[in-house]
This record gives sequence, C-alpha cells and structure tokens, in this order.
Amino acid sequence: MTCHEIPGIVGANAPVGPPLKGIASRVMLGGVLPNSPANMVLWLRAPQQVAPLTAMPDLGVTERDARDIAAYLATLK
Repeated sequence: MTCHEIPGIVGANAPVGPPLKGIASRVMLGGVLPNSPANMVLWLRAPQQVAPLTAMPDLGVTERDARDIAAYLATLK
C-alpha cells in the first residue's frame, strides 16, 4: 500500500499524501525541513518527531532503507 502517487510505480496512486513527482526540486520537506539528503532520511525515519502534527506516520523505516528511498526520491525532479 502506498500513500503517495509515485511516478513510474504501478499502483502507487493513493490520494492520501501529496504526489512525489518533483520532490527533489522542492525547497522544504513536510513544510518544516530544508530539502537535503540527510533531512530526507530524517523525515522518512521519524516524521512525527520532526513535525508532530503531520499526517505522515512513523513507519519504522530503517536507516539503510531510508537512505535508499532518499536516493530514489532525489531522482524525482
């Protein structure tokens, strides 16, 4: 299950979160963090700690998985 539309990923089109197309070009993550590789990893691992009012849940993403996801998201310009 996904919460975001992800370009090129079949079935990743749930309308709960914003589309991820262009996320690499966005200035901020979740409206609270400057968009950088390290901050993307932080956001993926602990969004509720970064922004307690965010709708994005803590999903238990490991450090390694967060780095891999962040690297992929960095390609979505």
